[in-house]
Amino acid sequence: MNQEFRAGFVSIVGKPNVGKSTLMNKLLGEKLSIISPKPQTTRQQVKGILTNESRQIVFLDTPGFLKARYELHRKMQEYLQRSLKDSDLIIFITDAHKFPTDYDNQLCEMLNKIKIPKIAILNKIDLVEEDVAKEKMKQLSLLDFEKVILLSALNQDKFDDLLTLITDYLPFHPPFYSPDDISDLPMRFFVQEIIREQIFLKYRDEIPYASTVVVEQYKDFPNKVEISANIWLERKSQKPILLGKNGEKIKAVRTASEKEIHKILSKRTKVELWIKIKPNWRKKKNALKEFGYS
Repeated sequence: MNQEFRAGFVSIVGKPNVGKSTLMNKLLGEKLSIISPKPQTTRQQVKGILTNESRQIVFLDTPGFLKARYELHRKMQEYLQRSLKDSDLIIFITDAHKFPTDYDNQLCEMLNKIKIPKIAILNKIDLVEEDVAKEKMKQLSLLDFEKVILLSALNQDKFDDLLTLITDYLPFHPPFYSPDDISDLPMRFFVQEIIREQIFLKYRDEIPYASTVVVEQYKDFPNKVEISANIWLERKSQKPILLGKNGEKIKAVRTASEKEIHKILSKRTKVELWIKIKPNWRKKKNALKEFGYS
């Protein structure tokens, strides 16, 4: 083992929709975290593993910091706190156009109490004037960060300097995972997330937040994969909304999910979706455990 090898855990935190998942996916060169314009899209800790001959960075994409209204929210905050506790470095990411929001200030205050190295990223700088970006950077520099970086996670392709900076904060340590691993989560988890992403993208109001997805069957054949998944809702009145007229909306979710899964597996993909009701599942610990929020 290379004595100079570095390995460690890096949490990416910030307000919903500032680009946490986009940044992690770009750094990895793989789409692991689902993305939508809606808050609470990321509900669990998603690990993404980047390894080369000299380093292994284990990125932790975290749920957004929020005030808990349901048991699900409390569980999401547990994932966030656990990620921060386990980290060797914390990346705080914020929107250059909107910083500082009350949310940013509250999160920075919380991060200030954590004695772990932290860097700040001012994202979406392509959407603001240069003088505005410089002023926001100056404001961030007054806070408790080792470094402040400007970038556009969505439109940028090269992140070598950022990866080098991240590596410098990691301890000398053997790799935690096999060099071939890009996550420690099973494919079933990512299938569930892909289906849930399509629900977030195609529905408004309460449906995305009141739904969760559980894969019941995952059959992997040499040339195809067959998947059967349940979409759980909280109320019977939500079922016709999810179905849409003549089942067109749920068909669109199924078709889009098959396309996204096919991109990853390069196999013919068949998805069957079933709608089930569990009243107030977001408020019940047992239901959350049953649905994989452990």
